[in-house]
Amino acid sequence: MSTLATSKLWKIKKPNPGLQVKLCQELDIHPIVAQLFINRGIETVEEAKTFLTSNIGNLHDPFLLTDMDKAVARIKKARDNKEKVLIFGDYDVDGVTSSALLNRALRKFGLEVINHIPHRVQDGYGLNERIGAVAKGQGVTLLISVDCGITAHREVEILNQMGIDVIILDHHEPGHHELPKAVAIINPKRSDCAYPFKFLAACGLAAKLIQALYGEIPQEYIDLVAVGTIADIVPLRGENRIFVKQGLKQIPTTKNFGLSALINAAKLKGKKFQPSYVGFIIGPRINASGRMDSAAKSLELLLAETEGEAIELAQFLEKQNAERQKLQRDVVQQAMSLIEREVNFNEHRVIVLGAEGWHRGVLGIVASRITDQFYRPAIVISLDNGIGTASARSIEGFHLHEALTHCSELLEEFGGHKLAAGLTIKTANIEKFRTLINDFAKTSMVAEDLIPALNIDCEIPVSTLNMDLVEMIDSLEPYGEGNPAPVFCSRGLIVKTPPQVMGKETLKFWVTDGKVTVSVVGFGMATKYASLIKPNQKVDLAYQLGIDDWNQQPTVHLKLKDIKI
Repeated sequence: MSTLATSKLWKIKKPNPGLQVKLCQELDIHPIVAQLFINRGIETVEEAKTFLTSNIGNLHDPFLLTDMDKAVARIKKARDNKEKVLIFGDYDVDGVTSSALLNRALRKFGLEVINHIPHRVQDGYGLNERIGAVAKGQGVTLLISVDCGITAHREVEILNQMGIDVIILDHHEPGHHELPKAVAIINPKRSDCAYPFKFLAACGLAAKLIQALYGEIPQEYIDLVAVGTIADIVPLRGENRIFVKQGLKQIPTTKNFGLSALINAAKLKGKKFQPSYVGFIIGPRINASGRMDSAAKSLELLLAETEGEAIELAQFLEKQNAERQKLQRDVVQQAMSLIEREVNFNEHRVIVLGAEGWHRGVLGIVASRITDQFYRPAIVISLDNGIGTASARSIEGFHLHEALTHCSELLEEFGGHKLAAGLTIKTANIEKFRTLINDFAKTSMVAEDLIPALNIDCEIPVSTLNMDLVEMIDSLEPYGEGNPAPVFCSRGLIVKTPPQVMGKETLKFWVTDGKVTVSVVGFGMATKYASLIKPNQKVDLAYQLGIDDWNQQPTVHLKLKDIKI
């Protein structure tokens, strides 16, 4: 039997029949659903119930976060003394939504609040030394940094010397150094923080601060928390799942003029919201102003007080997003040409590219495209006057922050996570850096790490599938980082029909296991597979479950992820 080589390595999770039986009996669920819980690390009845309900009441006490009591005390003091507060937020979706949340909540709490979002190109990432003069000039005595600040030792010291106290809300890795000398540093990743959930985005930390100040998180804020959480690609588990599940219900009828105008401009009005709408449609529009110029316009949109103001700002962001898309296409094209000429895939496990004039605002997206296409970590550098500013993206088997720490002697600055990071480097050091990070990759990765893996939850017979099971599986939504849409596989199926090629390169055919016949739909797969699939062939399929409701007769169908012939 000939085999069509697949580009993906199937990794099928090992079943746990004993625990399956226990969960099935106590929760009255199908064994497949029980295994899905187990695969996601949910192994007790209590954990499963919490996961399914995801009620706001399940949130942890915010005062379990180290320094939360200090932050609340300082904010109350600022209110009592009628001090002016500056919120300094990052220029991405998480930073902008966090800034908007805190602005609204602190003003309602009785504080005078102003905002500052740094310019991506002119200021770079995070707190900068110039912010002290800006804050002092406007009479600010308390600065709250959100989504940045955890490594801003010098900047916090300068602010302290100017008589400005600092509260830091940041979810990035603190590193191995001492923390900045701030009044309060709220970060669940602090080594001295025993908070039960470590993976909150900055907007989640802003929500926890609001919860500490108010005793609850007002319902009107949950939609923005959901948007920032999804856009920052943190795991949709624990408190993140609660924020997203509750927020997605609220987004279609949001009271936020800016978010509502953005939904209308993106032609999403009336649709049932899912994380992909935020990740691929709403998030990029909020990000657009920060990528092309200043993210201040996005913040203005989310703080808009009238429908008219919001509509005007949403239209502005639509235009900026279109410009960003064109710029991105140009840089991707140039980057791919460089890869063709300069990258030796036998030697380079990490792709490091640089060029003069690449717009910093699209570097992260370009790095993601390269990583997706070649399944290797990618570092994309924009060069200007001897200094390179870069965004980096990684794959599952390569911890980016650890790699950059290993190369820190060659870097001016760096920061980030396991899968995404940013850095600055002298142009003169790029070649040494390329060699050093690739040497690190050779010792920390095995060849298998460079093969895209398809994680499969269960191997099942297609005859077990029915509408009731699909609906039960759908109770695990919303899907996203940390809670992926379930993937299944079935082996030895017989192709019943020649494949049809439909719109947008969609492939459709029917298969049977001898008991039932089901349709298979492969979005964007026509070019790759249409000529290879023949009736009566035996195939192994990896797929997600969907419902085909054409002709208003809902039936289960398989959404193809991979095929072996």
